[in-house]
Amino acid sequence: MVPRWLRALIPAALILIWLTVAGIGGPYFGRIAEVSTNDQASFLPASSEATQVQNLLVKFRGDKTIPAIVVFVRDAGTTESDRRYVTDTAIALASRSGVAQGTSPAIPSDDGKAFEVILPLESGTAQATVKEIRATLSDKTPSGLSHYVTGPAGFTADLGGAFAGIDGVLLVVALAAVLLILLAVYRSPLLPLLVLGTTVFALTASILIVWWLAKAGIVTINGQVQGILFILVIGAATDYCLLYVSRYREALRSVSGRWDATILALRGSLEPVLASGGTVIVGLLCLLLSDLNSNKALGPVAAIGVAMSVLAALTLLPALLAVFGRATFWPLRPKFHPNHAIELAAVPARGLWAVVGRLVARHARIVWVGATLLLVVASLGLFQLKADGVPQSELILGVSQARDGQAVLGTHFAAGSGSPAIIVGDAGKISQLADAATAVTGVGAVSAVAGATGAATTPLVTATGGSDATPVRPGPPPASPRVVDGKVMLQATLSDAADSVAADRAIEALRTALQSVDSKAIVGGATAIAVDTNVTSIDDRNKIIPIVLAVILLILMLLLRSILAPVLLVASVIVSFGAALGVAALVFNGIFHFPGVDPSVPLFGFVFLVALGIDYNIFLMTRVREETLTLGTRPGILRGLTVTGGVITSAGLVLAATFAALSVIPVLFLAQISFIVAFGVLLDTLLVRSLLVPALAYDIGRRIWWPSKLGRMTPAEVALTTSSPLPTPHVPHRAVHAGVEVASAVIHQHDAAHPAAHAAPTGEVILDPPINGTFDEVIAPRDTDPLSAWHKATPHEATPHEADPHEPKENR
Repeated sequence: MVPRWLRALIPAALILIWLTVAGIGGPYFGRIAEVSTNDQASFLPASSEATQVQNLLVKFRGDKTIPAIVVFVRDAGTTESDRRYVTDTAIALASRSGVAQGTSPAIPSDDGKAFEVILPLESGTAQATVKEIRATLSDKTPSGLSHYVTGPAGFTADLGGAFAGIDGVLLVVALAAVLLILLAVYRSPLLPLLVLGTTVFALTASILIVWWLAKAGIVTINGQVQGILFILVIGAATDYCLLYVSRYREALRSVSGRWDATILALRGSLEPVLASGGTVIVGLLCLLLSDLNSNKALGPVAAIGVAMSVLAALTLLPALLAVFGRATFWPLRPKFHPNHAIELAAVPARGLWAVVGRLVARHARIVWVGATLLLVVASLGLFQLKADGVPQSELILGVSQARDGQAVLGTHFAAGSGSPAIIVGDAGKISQLADAATAVTGVGAVSAVAGATGAATTPLVTATGGSDATPVRPGPPPASPRVVDGKVMLQATLSDAADSVAADRAIEALRTALQSVDSKAIVGGATAIAVDTNVTSIDDRNKIIPIVLAVILLILMLLLRSILAPVLLVASVIVSFGAALGVAALVFNGIFHFPGVDPSVPLFGFVFLVALGIDYNIFLMTRVREETLTLGTRPGILRGLTVTGGVITSAGLVLAATFAALSVIPVLFLAQISFIVAFGVLLDTLLVRSLLVPALAYDIGRRIWWPSKLGRMTPAEVALTTSSPLPTPHVPHRAVHAGVEVASAVIHQHDAAHPAAHAAPTGEVILDPPINGTFDEVIAPRDTDPLSAWHKATPHEATPHEADPHEPKENR
């Protein structure tokens, strides 16, 4: 017996601890951007050619820079006044803070309508520098002369601007969506606020931990990882809270005290919440095996978020509900009924989930076969999926000055101007390297970084014709190229836009051509970074997906103590994911007209949908197994379906709504992830978990638990394994013993004196009066369906509690 003072102290202490965490972590909401980076090169593995070139740039230049291209254009043709303005502006920009040495002069276009200036920006402050330059040019550029800041630095700045709404707009939209759903489900003003408060506290703790890990350099995060963290914590924490709330309200009807209800609810929710949360965490941690650092970073960051969600749902929320008790559910407070435990033993005969249960019981095979065929047909859209990369210019949805500037640049200059391929090779083979490079289709010109031999301080301008670029082709090799550790750096200006498919092919061809001259020559630059990122993403996708499946399958086998059930559950989630991705491909191509899909999108979609889809199956099947010990397999399936249907559907709606909120961030990657996960969660919640899995399990029967003992036990033996003191309802059945029908057979409270009986179509029975021997079959009453049979009360059974029509569905 827990003393009264301790019952008050434990919830108070838990709430105080979480308030302290929130007080410390709250300020970090606005500081997460301090430890984020959207530099694509920083996410490549150290072994990639592009990364090696980026590291060598520091040696050749003395600092790490990213090029920005400022384009000035006048459609009617530039004037002498424009030339003077652009020249003066280039000089002024070169002296700005954040601009490294080596700014190019004003370079006129051949058609006389545009100028370009290439600025090497310090990579650490590039986003802020671009913002300042744009503001300055907007104030001072002459009328009629348009200007754009584009190039890699311009796109990075636009991407950073798109992610700026993560800790503001995204959070507000996601929380508002969850609040509306909770209000609709519970019709209580207090409960939704307590659940939302729990999710926000979980998010605060997650951000606090992630901030320090990123600050210490343990994890590398970018805008997309940050956005997914926010959404995942809000959705997962709310889901786990909903499961606990369902058990707590059920407990309040069975026991009179708040403390007893809390203990009972924790016992019922601890295993499924820990199992589902643990499954998601392990699945996410599989991303640590990725080579791409952005994928690798998402694993531990998201796992921390899910862990904090589980911790908050099992500590903070129970403490809050223990304080408020039945008032939490006002105005629909659950009332204590001494015989409510007996009432729970009967499967409800009314309500939506009772109807679904009847459908499953009567037409199990038709239901699961039909659902599977529907999913397979939807999966055919996978043949339309174009997951081979997206041009950098298409990453931003909506307005992008960098994208507009890139289009202008391609009109008046070489499309790859300002973003050349960078070649590092043997200084003794500079002429051969230049010859091999210029012979490649798609390479417009080659230049070498010049300077005193052995010097490492002469600045590099990443554009042909820049201030320190010496022409190599046509003509002889440069007289004094910069040499570092026996290596020379060349620049190859591409004929096509740096983010185009043609440029990607040029990089691949360039690498192949150079290998015949210098086997150690490497190629980097903006285009090479994109190529290496796509290749690494595809390799990660092909490696991680099978590992995630194997790990989750193993966890389910341990949890359900079965082989067949986990295999079928994983198979159902795979088919569900294929259907979601197939529909997404059709929508992306036919409705939104997206230019393509990043290779990491299917990987992220798979990890989230499989982990979260299994999450709901764990909620369902752990309850089914619990009920099977009391009722038998088939009644246990129906009972599990009806009591979890409402809460799992609500959880699915919440998770889908939170991931849909990602679409408010105008970034293509997040918009695609948003649709795939939101649609996939709804598909899994409403079709797979509600119909396919219960119907398939019902059709298979107790063999679903193979090879566990539960799959081999007779119904009476199953009944005797449970320690539950609850009686099961009495339902008249006709039993056949040695060819003779026994009309008095009824389901009775389990008693060791009763003999074993074979399974009825709707469940297992114990006979009253007991008859020696086994029975050939047990037949359900012909005038009732399985669910209504279970609902019939015996004379000593308490009158069932009338469901409140306004009560949330999961507890009716």
